[in-house]
Amino acid sequence: MTPRDKIRARKLAQDIVRYQKNTGPLPGLSGAGALDALVAQFIDSLRRIEFANHIRDVQHDPARMDPSSPMFDPLRAAVLRNRRGETDEAWWLVFIGTHFGKHSKDEWRLARDVYGRLGQGGRWDWATISSNPAAFQAWLAINEATLRGADGVSRRFSNHRKYESLKVASVNGTAAIFASYVRWVGPPRRHADMVRDLHKDVGQNPHDVFAALYRSMDAVKRFGRLGRFDFLAMLGKLGIAPVEPGTTFLKGATGPMAGACLLFGGAPRAAMKAKDLEARLVDFGRATGLGSQVLEDAICNWQKSPDRYVRFRG
Repeated sequence: MTPRDKIRARKLAQDIVRYQKNTGPLPGLSGAGALDALVAQFIDSLRRIEFANHIRDVQHDPARMDPSSPMFDPLRAAVLRNRRGETDEAWWLVFIGTHFGKHSKDEWRLARDVYGRLGQGGRWDWATISSNPAAFQAWLAINEATLRGADGVSRRFSNHRKYESLKVASVNGTAAIFASYVRWVGPPRRHADMVRDLHKDVGQNPHDVFAALYRSMDAVKRFGRLGRFDFLAMLGKLGIAPVEPGTTFLKGATGPMAGACLLFGGAPRAAMKAKDLEARLVDFGRATGLGSQVLEDAICNWQKSPDRYVRFRG
């Protein structure tokens, strides 16, 4: 840890001890090393959010937007597009980045080659995909084998998206997912229009807008609890949409739910309701100064190794 992180870790440990004095002991922290392991995961999660904020604020090489360049990065590209006022493209790039993910070895190669049409000319940008999703399906049918490695190039989904598929024949494959995303936005409606419509219904509180978008993404195939949480949270962190999670959205979660059960109930499968755990995490967050993104991420990783810190990259 850096000196700054060590200071933050000490304060977090003190806040957690104080929280337990006020509310009672946390069963999940009874093991030797559990508190230190949890605090270390909090620090890692804070740093991940700070890194996204750093991406939002710093200058980037224009090559980040170019899928023909090995420098292509959909998140940095989204920031650059957003700065240019190209909000729809920014949302789409974050969606692509979330759908494919960054593989630990292949990095953004799969997202890059799909977005850039394998260098065949043109891009599957928002203007193109939103006007004709069926054309993407036809293109994918021709190039599916190549994208799956027939040319000797490794292109893989990230660990969080490892169960996704490029199979055109699948009703839940990438082509079907992209088409469902287009239907969700509903061109010619734009992403900004979608947010403005929600403002009329739920107001402009970033937590409420996040929750409304989260619920509405039932319409997007294969974007369950984790996918939509990651997608919407990244839009907020990158300054592309005025949204922020106000809760951990534990219903339907696996790792975060297990982490919350362990922390408050002493076992990953403790008989506790998601709604009650979410409320307890909100209270815990107030006492420690930690937001829902940090709590969701950290307890998910912590429950994998609750008594010994292990760094997880996702």
